Amino acid sequence: MAKILIVEDNDMNLDMLSRRLMRKGYEVIAAPDGAEGIAMAVAEQPQLILMDMSLPVLNGWDATRQLKADPTTAHIPVIALTAHAMAEDREKALAAGCDDYATKPVDMAQLLEKMSNFLTK
Repeated sequence: MAKILIVEDNDMNLDMLSRRLMRKGYEVIAAPDGAEGIAMAVAEQPQLILMDMSLPVLNGWDATRQLKADPTTAHIPVIALTAHAMAEDREKALAAGCDDYATKPVDMAQLLEKMSNFLTK
């Protein structure tokens, strides 16, 4: 099954999302901030990244820009996960290089559908 990198600094959110994805058969790896997320993406080459936007050290917007600028990680789909639910927040995430956008609290069925769209390409 696909390897998913979750970049999330909130332990409760990370635990909930990780457990639910593992139950669906995904291999889950995690990073607590954008800088570690970039390092893990380069080293682990996950099939998809779930990126929180409000992160310490390096925020999700900048981490995504760096991932998409690096030829070794540019191909990895990034889905933004954020509590920012305004239309301009979605546009900002897509402009930063995110391939899709999901709001928190996470609608798991919707997120799994979005993930499936990228993992079956």
